[in-house]
Amino acid sequence: MYATKAFSNLYVLGLLNEYKLVFDCVSKEEIFVALKAGIKGANIHFHGNNKTKEELIYAIDNDISLIIIDSEDEYYLLDKILKEKKKKTSCLLRINPDEKTDTHKFIQTSNADSKFGLNIRDENTEKIIEKIIENPNINLLGFHAHIGSKVKNLEFFKEEAKIMADFTKNIQDKFKKCFSHLNLGGGFGTRENLQDEDLDLEKFLKGLIVFMEDLFEKNKLSITNLSIEPGRSLISKAGSILYRVGSTKVTMEGYPLIFVDGGISDNIRPSLYGARYSAILANKLDNEKNQTYRVGGKLCESGDILIEKVKLAKVERDDLLLVLFAGAYTYSMSSNYNKLLKPAVVFVEDGKDYCAVKRQSLEDLIKRDLKYKKGDQ
Repeated sequence: MYATKAFSNLYVLGLLNEYKLVFDCVSKEEIFVALKAGIKGANIHFHGNNKTKEELIYAIDNDISLIIIDSEDEYYLLDKILKEKKKKTSCLLRINPDEKTDTHKFIQTSNADSKFGLNIRDENTEKIIEKIIENPNINLLGFHAHIGSKVKNLEFFKEEAKIMADFTKNIQDKFKKCFSHLNLGGGFGTRENLQDEDLDLEKFLKGLIVFMEDLFEKNKLSITNLSIEPGRSLISKAGSILYRVGSTKVTMEGYPLIFVDGGISDNIRPSLYGARYSAILANKLDNEKNQTYRVGGKLCESGDILIEKVKLAKVERDDLLLVLFAGAYTYSMSSNYNKLLKPAVVFVEDGKDYCAVKRQSLEDLIKRDLKYKKGDQ
């Protein structure tokens, strides 16, 4: 399964669709783009902690295969819509396993106060499950959980798996109902800079399957569909951001600053939760890397620092700085702050290039704006 929030457009979703993946969408808009890319509703799952009535209707009308219920309130809204439309749907229920990881608090998703899912320790959770099981319009296939992002201690995933297997066993025994699906979410850590170790996810996931099969057998579970939702770990290393260097500045403290023609408008992650990137000078690959710099953007914010410390060859104006491992959550979270144009997205393979997203133009910035007319107010 591919979590489309990491990076999506018609080109990349069409490419990934060739590999027969299932796609995890968290909004009506993401579903729309996936459908336009040629993905069938049968291969889309709909997530999100605040699905609107409009979004749920859109998902149901487009035969989205699975809706992941996130809260009691959402269950009642979905139930009302299904009754009005005289339709049925299949669902998973998102459970918060109450497992704290060791990543940044902004990307932990299963703490006791998390905004996602129903807490596994909440006595009301089982009452909601009972209502869903008894609902003739909803086929509850199983449960979903997600512990966070950029998780590099892989033992956390085994802990999550055991918690969810035990939970499923308890619900199965209590309500005399077998479940076929268990989704353990994504969040697998991936290399973000040249100093990072690259996790051997292929080896770990093979071991996780054996671990899960043992859990299913031990708990006498009938799980036939075990899912994960990687986004970052599939796309991050595939993408880089190419900048042009402008000014260089030596401040009273810290390393010299080199400024590039972008910044937090195209990569907010360093400012948002301390993401650390590496970079190289694309036009000076063979030059000795003997100077240390900071990399700053051109946005009018003091926090617009992309890299705090990077060793490069001597930097000059118009050099090309390539920031590595930046395929995930950069373009997806980009903006037109300071009215900067969003860059083009280009795929490269075997010496050929393919434009996936055109560079914005000045006219794109105002094409939805309406001019003020005297007397309007």
